[in-house]
Amino acid sequence: MRTSTGRRRGRTAAAAVMAGVLALTAAACGDDGSGSTGDEGSGKGEITFWDNNGGPRTAVWKEIIKDFEAANKDIEVKYVPIPITDVQSKYDTAIAGGGLPDVGGVGTAYLSGIVAQNALEPVGDRIKDSALNGKLVESMVEGVRTAGGRGDEMYSVPTSANNGTLWYRTDLFKAAGLAAPTTWDAFYTAAGKLTDADKNAFGYTIRGGAGSVAQALDAMYGQSAITTFWKGDKTTVDDPKNVAALKKYVGLYKKTTPEADVNNDFAKMVAQWDSGTIGMLSHNLGSYQDHVKALGEEKFAGIPNPTGPGGVRVQVSNPVDGLGLFKASKNKAAAWKFIEFAASHASNSKWNEAAGAIPANTGAAKDPWIGESEPTKLAARSLTDGSTKIVQLPYYLPDWNSITKAGNEPEFQKVLLGKQTPEAFLDKLAGELNAAQAEWKQQNK
Repeated sequence: MRTSTGRRRGRTAAAAVMAGVLALTAAACGDDGSGSTGDEGSGKGEITFWDNNGGPRTAVWKEIIKDFEAANKDIEVKYVPIPITDVQSKYDTAIAGGGLPDVGGVGTAYLSGIVAQNALEPVGDRIKDSALNGKLVESMVEGVRTAGGRGDEMYSVPTSANNGTLWYRTDLFKAAGLAAPTTWDAFYTAAGKLTDADKNAFGYTIRGGAGSVAQALDAMYGQSAITTFWKGDKTTVDDPKNVAALKKYVGLYKKTTPEADVNNDFAKMVAQWDSGTIGMLSHNLGSYQDHVKALGEEKFAGIPNPTGPGGVRVQVSNPVDGLGLFKASKNKAAAWKFIEFAASHASNSKWNEAAGAIPANTGAAKDPWIGESEPTKLAARSLTDGSTKIVQLPYYLPDWNSITKAGNEPEFQKVLLGKQTPEAFLDKLAGELNAAQAEWKQQNK
């Protein structure tokens, strides 16, 4: 197993190589690389926009671009769809070799890496001087600000969030005489009561494959009601309340969940829930249409995380999608007009309705279509009315993805299988996160 020290050394070496590449390309390409300051430009002409989820959202983006060009006849937007699986590497390649767009979709999961390479323009002051000032959901603003890793500065304009959701089978709950699982106590009661392994019926499906650590963190903090990821320079991941919460959560495996869950990623988990008799599933709003197609609207419902002690609802931050203004742009004035338009009430509402996500524009978050889907309405309300405490995950850490995915998803499987204790798992995870935080602070003095 690769140690955290080995990982840091590997990343340091990679960073040195990248620095050399950047230096060479800067010399060869002038001001087209990450160090370029670009230019405000005339506010007219052509700008290039990279869609960071090209394909699924292409149709709605083309509509928004058409609307924008109709309102700004002297600006043309060149649309480039980038598959979501390729977007991070595409940005890294363009930063090193030139060819960055004027505007690009940027998610908080990889925002810090782009910021660290000095490729994005700060947008905080532009927001303050625009019609967007005071019109963006504060929890999403905070998510973007935190993920950038540069204090109070913002490096993208938030456009949407895909909230974590507890889906439950209303038909099975009704047949069992159970109320909706709005509290964690009700959740565990339902998980037990809906399980009849001999009939292949289970109360819950737990995520043991890819993405398992993120889901476990959400369940932990939801139950413990701890609302901060850091206490000073140390993570709260291994707080005794979180350890107790994880013990209870993983205790569901094989007792009230299918045994196959140990290997299930979200796609297998969703398919299993849609085609079987499993009471509850933790995923996000993105699987809503899958459930409608498989079950119909009458057999299921979705709510945000159950409430914990004192009626407090706590959720870990979900990645926030946004639009970044690239520093190398030669026409930032026109690029900013497009960002401002795309994040406006009408455009943000149109985009999120098509995507089934929660709008970042506060006006769009109150539009009628939100209420047409109960899960979306509840999720939007929980993020905008202050009823939910959001634990901001440290997406700004360069090691965040490697620690929480490849580094510890196999370890979480060992916990499910009883080969490692929850205490040992969280101790290892906390140690690696604390080391990554210390290193990040040292580098950002």
